[in-house]
This record gives sequence, structure tokens and C-alpha cells, in this order.
Amino acid sequence: VKELMDDVIRFLQVRLSKGYWPELQQPIGVGAAFEGWSPNEDEPVYHLLVPLKPPRSYVFKLGLDSTGQIPAQESYIQVELECTCSKEEAGRECFVQHLTEELRRPPGLSDIVSLCTSSNLDVQKTASWFRGLLSLGWAAMPQSRQYGLKLLPSARSCMLQLTSVKGKTRGETFLVEIIFGVQKDNSDIFLSSEARDSVLSPSTMWRVSYAVAEGKTFKAIAARVPRGSFHLKCLQACTSILVGTSFSTHIMKTIVMHLLTTIPLSHWQDRDFVPRLQDIMWYLSSSLKEKRLNHFFIGNKNLPEEINLPAPFQSAKPCNLFHHLAQDPAAHGQALKEFEELLDR
Repeated sequence: VKELMDDVIRFLQVRLSKGYWPELQQPIGVGAAFEGWSPNEDEPVYHLLVPLKPPRSYVFKLGLDSTGQIPAQESYIQVELECTCSKEEAGRECFVQHLTEELRRPPGLSDIVSLCTSSNLDVQKTASWFRGLLSLGWAAMPQSRQYGLKLLPSARSCMLQLTSVKGKTRGETFLVEIIFGVQKDNSDIFLSSEARDSVLSPSTMWRVSYAVAEGKTFKAIAARVPRGSFHLKCLQACTSILVGTSFSTHIMKTIVMHLLTTIPLSHWQDRDFVPRLQDIMWYLSSSLKEKRLNHFFIGNKNLPEEINLPAPFQSAKPCNLFHHLAQDPAAHGQALKEFEELLDR
């Protein structure tokens, strides 16, 4: 999947090289399927994050959301012309400020402007633009002779169904979701087009994504655990029983990541499978009772050294993922009941 989408992005990069559209970077595999586990083994969705960079003559400026939270959960991405003044001219007023909007745009520079709403990069317009590129360009790609492409409905991403049309795998289908992101301060944090669960965000708001950092965390752990480690099987077992409850796979994933950085990695072998499952459930139980589950990346001093976070994320106070339970007694009571159901399962 990764190699196929690498080729697709390279093809599109060539077609966009002379325009003033966002520059597509090589995709990064994120999420469960690329981390080596999946709560749904029968039909996993392969998620790829395609980083975007501004075209020449433009810069992306990342703002905070209206709540002013640091680090913010969401942010807008402002698209601005890049100042080209030399250092000698730095003390004077930038010449760009003297030009009208019409004169500021070189031929074709309005391309990226069409993806903006009020000078902010628009998630839905960007996703629609990419789907159009793929739809128009697919027939010319060599990959079209091996796979049939069907674009599925998706407002903030590009959801693909690919069907093999050749060889022994003919008729096989798999799902790929392409999300888009802008890197924050050369770190492992991105502002992504990914939608927040059950929250309808404005199309100019991009969600802070930790997916790349999570992938690097599991890769770092995989390099250190002894052969035959069952940590991914533990995670898969615990996420597979969550259907019908309000607990998300992200909650279980957060708990397992916390335990992987506190329990020695040599204690995640097959002989330790049941004790580690008990540890995971105990951690969830105590977090529910305390109405507190700390975010794995925000304010965590126990991260693998490979993880690169912006300074505000490192110095921030730990973020409570169970904050809503502390504010809503009814939701807390329901969560406790659902936990008892998980124990029965």
C-alpha cells in the first residue's frame, strides 16, 4: 500500500511542479495497520498522511484556536505571501505591503488562493482538490493497469477503494484513506485534515495530530523489545472488545503506551500475556475512579528519545483525556458500568 501511494504522489508531484498549488510530500503510513495491529483484522483501513508544504512565494502560518489553549486541539493555517526583502531592507517597510492584491500575484499564483477561505487553508477544498487530481490523473498512471480505483464519499480526506484487476489477487479490494497535514516546527506533530470524533469543526480548522508521533513510538519500542513480544497482541485484544461502549481505541492505545514506558519491555513476552492484560484493565479502572487519564504526549517526561515535540507540548501541564467524566457525573457512572461489561467480555 505504501509503495503504491508513494508512486501515486510522485506522479502527482510532477504534474503540479509548474503550478502554485500546495507541494505534496511523500506519504507517511499512520494508524493501527502501519503500527502492526488492527482492531478489525478482516478489513483494515490503511491511513496515510500526505504532508503539504506551501508553494514558492507563499508561507503557511499556524495559529491557535479560539480557546487559546496551548497546545491547541485545533488550529487554522493562514496562507500568506512570503516576504522577499533582503536583510539590508529589513528596517524599512516591506515592499510587498505597497502592492495591490492583483500585483502581488505572479501568473498562476491564485491556484492556492482557490483552496482558501478568508486567507485560511480550507480542509474540504483541499481534499476536494486532491480527489479531483487523482480522478483525472488515474488513467494515465501505470498503477491503473493493476488496480481499479473508486473514490468514496469523504469531506475532509480522500477515501479510496482499490481493487486488483490482475493475477492471483484479482478481485481483492482494500481501503485507503489519505489525510493531509502541515508539519509543526519540524516536529512529529502535524495539523491534519483528520476529523474530530463527534465534533463538527469549521472547514478552516485543522486538527492537531499525534499519529506520526504514535507511529514513531511503536517503532522505537519494536526496536527494543525482545523477539516474540506480545505487546501488540495485548493492544489488539483490548481494542477488539470495545464495540458498543464509549471507550475509544485511542483510550486503550494511550494506556498501553503508558505501560510500555513503565513496565520493563522484557515483561511483554507470551508468558506475560494474561498479567499484561490485567495491568491494562487495572490501569483503565484506576483512571476511571480518579477521572483522570493523562495524554501520552502532552507534558509527558517519559517519552522515547526518538520523539520530537515542539517546546510548548513538552512544557505543558499533563492533559486529562477523562476531563469530561469529572465534569459530568452521569457520563462517569455510565463509563463505570461499561467497564464492568468489559471485564465480563
